[in-house]
Amino acid sequence: MARRIDVTGVGGVRLAAWEFGDPPKGDPSENGSEPTIPAQSSGARATPSGPADPDRTAGVLLLHGLMGRASHWASTARWLSGRYRAVALDQRGHGQSEKPPQAAFTREAYVEDAEAALEQLGLAPAVLVGHAMGALTAWQLAAKRPDLVSGVVICDMRASPLGAASQREWADWFASWPVPFATLADVRKWFGEDDPWVERPNPARGAFYAEVMQESADGWRPVFDPEQMLKSRETWVHDAHWEELAQVRCPALVVRGLDGELGRAEAQEMVRVLPRGEYAEVADAGHFVHYDQPEAWRAAIEPFLEGALTR
Repeated sequence: MARRIDVTGVGGVRLAAWEFGDPPKGDPSENGSEPTIPAQSSGARATPSGPADPDRTAGVLLLHGLMGRASHWASTARWLSGRYRAVALDQRGHGQSEKPPQAAFTREAYVEDAEAALEQLGLAPAVLVGHAMGALTAWQLAAKRPDLVSGVVICDMRASPLGAASQREWADWFASWPVPFATLADVRKWFGEDDPWVERPNPARGAFYAEVMQESADGWRPVFDPEQMLKSRETWVHDAHWEELAQVRCPALVVRGLDGELGRAEAQEMVRVLPRGEYAEVADAGHFVHYDQPEAWRAAIEPFLEGALTR
């Protein structure tokens, strides 16, 4: 089970954090609400004290990628919660966090939100586990606030710029979505089979996108605003991020799916640039590594986590 904890991000944006495992003993805010439930869940205020269980004092903050949500980490977080204090964050504009029309969707805002979450949750120093955009946030925060971060897992995120053409492709891709979808089955089929970006049927991809849809009066639509996603993406596609990698002093693990978006050569160069970099590769996995091959993903990161959280 997971309980929701409201965190205040930069600019006063309310963020939903989800703590997996048993709540701290004596915590009156136990509500057992699941992160996948779109209804109003009563949020608890973050407190600086960690859980009373001494076996779970080490912290892990999980950061999803663009368009993702905290519940995408549910399997990983439940596994982690047996030994560590595992919290997944719905980042601004995503999941059940606020999506103010005038909010900032800059790299600085995302990094400062993660910084605020670590401090308000009393989670630091923590290992940051990030997928795609969340991985970039993780290593940028590690470079900025080394006192808050004990390790970083970078899952399928490039350090090289993607370029303006990539941003135009994404805008066209969003415009091609046949929204509203009549059913969740239609969502799974389109993103798993019919989407022109799908090279071969991928049920995990369909399930991934089904999880970011919500039912409205005319059908199923994304929980996020595509324009906010494009704003978020625009803040990194034009810039390289090698310099921040070189500033990450804690242990860092670069993980790629064999068929993901991060190529092997670039991944290995990222490991070389990181002062304490390590490398892992997951076979038969694409961009959504933790969704495609959850057992292999856990096997890839477990030795690193054990080392980073016990140093």
